[in-house]
Amino acid sequence: MSGGRTAYREDVDPAGLEGAVAGLLRDGWRLALVAGHDDGDGFRVVYSFLRPVGQRRELVVRLPHDRPHLPSLAGLSYPAGRFERELRDLFGIEPIGHPMPRRLVRHGHWPSGWHPMRRDAGPMPDLAPDVGSYPFVHVQGDGVYEIPVGPIHAGIIEPGHFRFSVVGETILRMKARLWFVHRGMERLFEGRTPDEAIELAERVSGDTAVGHTVALVQAVEEALGIEVSPAVAARRAVLLELERLYNHVADLGMIANDVGFGIAHIHTQRLREKLLRHNAAVTGHRLLRGGVGVGSAQWATEPDLALVAEVAAEVAEIVALTLDHSVVLDRFTGTAVLPAELARNLGTLGYVARASGLTVDARADHPQVDLGPGFTPVTQEGGDVLARYAVRASEFAASAALLPLLTELAAVGGEGPVGAMGLGGERTAYGMPEGEGSGPAAGLGVVEAWRGTLCHRVELGPDGRLTRVKIVDPSFFNWPALPVALADTIVPDFPLANKSFNQSYAGNDL
Repeated sequence: MSGGRTAYREDVDPAGLEGAVAGLLRDGWRLALVAGHDDGDGFRVVYSFLRPVGQRRELVVRLPHDRPHLPSLAGLSYPAGRFERELRDLFGIEPIGHPMPRRLVRHGHWPSGWHPMRRDAGPMPDLAPDVGSYPFVHVQGDGVYEIPVGPIHAGIIEPGHFRFSVVGETILRMKARLWFVHRGMERLFEGRTPDEAIELAERVSGDTAVGHTVALVQAVEEALGIEVSPAVAARRAVLLELERLYNHVADLGMIANDVGFGIAHIHTQRLREKLLRHNAAVTGHRLLRGGVGVGSAQWATEPDLALVAEVAAEVAEIVALTLDHSVVLDRFTGTAVLPAELARNLGTLGYVARASGLTVDARADHPQVDLGPGFTPVTQEGGDVLARYAVRASEFAASAALLPLLTELAAVGGEGPVGAMGLGGERTAYGMPEGEGSGPAAGLGVVEAWRGTLCHRVELGPDGRLTRVKIVDPSFFNWPALPVALADTIVPDFPLANKSFNQSYAGNDL
C-alpha cells in the first residue's frame, strides 16, 4: 500500500460535500468511516470510502472552530447519519438537517457542552443530572405493552438496554440503547508510538485482538511507506483465520444452546478450548496477542494443521447433527429475517451481510494475500438465524481449508519487511516519508476480521507518534440491523436472534 496514500485524498468545500458523496455512492463506493480531527486552528472531517478491488477515496472537509457545521448526509447513507451523531457528541460538530440529531455516544449524564475529543476538552467534569434522556418511541394501543431488558444483565456481559414493544409474544418494535461504558479508546492512542499502541489495539474488543492489531499496523505501514514481505502478510492472514475459527465454533454452539440443544454447545466449547490452547502455543497467548507488530508477524510455533483438520471434521459433524434436529431447524428457519435490501441500506458487514446474500468480504475486496481464484466469500440468501448459522459453519470449514495454503505462503514468501525495519522485526527508526505534502502522514488499514470488515485510520506527527486513530468495528454497522430483523419475531426468540448477530459492545462503544 505504500506510495499512493495521498493520491486518493481530496479537499471538498462543505457546500459541495453532499454532491461529491452522492456521486461516490452511485459509483459503488462504500462509506467505511468518518474521522473527526481538532487541528487547533479548526476542525477537519475525513470521509473514507472503499470499493473493490483495493480502491480507496477520501474526502476532507475543513471547518472553523467558531462555526463547525456540516450538511447532514443522513438522507444519502444511514451509516453516515450515525457517524454524524458521533461527531456531534465527541467534537461538537453539528450536522445541519439531520433527521434524528439526538445523542448517540454520550449517555444522559454527560454534561452538555463537553466534547471529549476536542483539544480544549480538559478533564471530564462531574456527571450532571439526566440532561439527555433517551427518547424511546412509545407504541400504544390495545394489548400493547413494554418489556425493558438491561442495561444490567444476569449474565457476565457488557451493558446494553433493549426495550420491546409487544403484543402478546410478537415484537412490534425493539430499540437498543448502547454506549454505557464509553472508554475514550481513540483518545488513549494519542501520543503513543505505533509499537506502544499495539497493546491497546489488542484490547479494543478482546475477541478480535488480531483483527484490530492488523488493521492498526496496516494503517501505520501505509502512513510510513512500509511494504511488508509476502511471508509477513501470510502469517497475519493465518492468525486472522485462527481467530475466526475459535470465535465461530463458540457461536455455533451458543446459537444451538439458545434453542435448548445443549449437547452441541458442550462439544463446541470443548473444541473452542482445544483451539485456544493451540493459539497459546502459536503466539504465547490464548487470544493470539503478541503475534503482530509494525512490519512484522511472529509465531512461537507453526500452526498444527493436523489438529485444525481434526477440529474441522468434528465441527462438521456437530453442525450436521444440529441441523438434522427438526426442533432446532424449525426454530432457526424464518426467525429474525434481515432482507438483502435492508442489509445493504444499513451498511451491514461480515457474516450478517453475507447471510443476507451480500458478497462483502475484505479478503476478496481488499486483499493483503492472494488466496487464488478458488476463494469466494460464503453467502446465504435467507437472512434468518439459519442463514447466519450456516454462514458461520461454512466459513469455519473454509478457514480450516485455507490454513495449509497460508502456512505454505508464510514459509516461502521471504523474511522481513521492506522499509525501515530490521529483519528481526524491531524498528530501527520511525522515518517519515518524504515528498508527501505538508499534511500529517496518514494511512488506512482494512481487515476482514471474524465479525466482518474493520478499519483503522491513523495519522502520525513528525516525531512518529500517533496524533489520531479512528477505529470502526463491524459492530458499529451491524448493531442497527438487529432491531430491524426482530420485527414480527416473538420475544422468546430474542436471545436466539441476538446471538445469531453476536455484535461487540466494546468494539462499538470505544
